[in-house]
Amino acid sequence: MGLLFAGVVIFQAAALPNQSFQVTATVVDGCLITGGPAIGKLDFGSHAGSDRQRFTAAMVQNTAFTLACTPGTTLTLRIDGGSHYTNQRNLQRVGGTTLIGYQLYRDAGLTSAGAIPVGQNVPLTYSDANHIVLPVYGALQLPGMSPAGTYTDTLTVTMSW
Repeated sequence: MGLLFAGVVIFQAAALPNQSFQVTATVVDGCLITGGPAIGKLDFGSHAGSDRQRFTAAMVQNTAFTLACTPGTTLTLRIDGGSHYTNQRNLQRVGGTTLIGYQLYRDAGLTSAGAIPVGQNVPLTYSDANHIVLPVYGALQLPGMSPAGTYTDTLTVTMSW
């Protein structure tokens, strides 16, 4: 009902019901990879060509490379066979064809359970989701009487989550 005062109509305000709406967001697992293009380097060092020993090394991650994931993200690592794969990963002598085989592991103990098979996803565990270090270790068995030179390989790493 309204009242009329000098040509002005005043209506009585009715109470409006309170209404609400919902605000939501869904956060999904994800990772952020920065830096590169090289993740790091696995360097077995320098050894005499006549050596027949097994040498090991740990990958030193490039300081420009960082990997961080949403806490609790299930992360997998896959490494291909490299540039000189035959029936195993191989280093090849620069300017030559001589190959030296090597194996990769995700544990420093180089256990068979920690082996990183060619082209297969392996689970990656981490303790700090903001700074994930890729645990890559290698073993190289020199065959003895290898030609002197620098031996190299390039691997492709694929991360999945």
